[in-house]
Amino acid sequence: MKLRRPLITIFFAFAGSINYASADMFIFPAQGQTADQQELDEFRCQRWATDRTGFNPLATPTTTTPPPSQRRQTGGLAGGALGGAALGAIIGDSSRAAGRGAIAGALIGGVRQNRTNTRVEQDTEQWAQRETANLANNRNDFERAMKACLEGKGYTIR
Repeated sequence: MKLRRPLITIFFAFAGSINYASADMFIFPAQGQTADQQELDEFRCQRWATDRTGFNPLATPTTTTPPPSQRRQTGGLAGGALGGAALGAIIGDSSRAAGRGAIAGALIGGVRQNRTNTRVEQDTEQWAQRETANLANNRNDFERAMKACLEGKGYTIR
């Protein structure tokens, strides 16, 4: 099974947004603020929210931990067959025993290889899910801070 790229790339869409607030929120100037004043307030609130949360929705997302090792096991069948054949020849002292050992070794090697590769895939998927959840939590904290700031400046947010 081929490893899938981490799911974090779905958040790259936010990196290209010029004005974060107007892209994700409906902001109503409830106290008669002008368009210029609203733009300035959005900019200031975005900077304030970034300072408070440490999250910048305009920056390229990064991971908080390195990805797990992508080292996949190869050669399990061949290595197991060779080892089994050698062991069968030593123990059984015949070509028939070596053949049976090769078959048994190939099966064991193939199972080990598959188990290792499955573990690599699972570790990678779990890492991607953790990183995606972390990014979503950081983004949510930023949005809450942004909304609090704008509401404090007299805007209605939806």
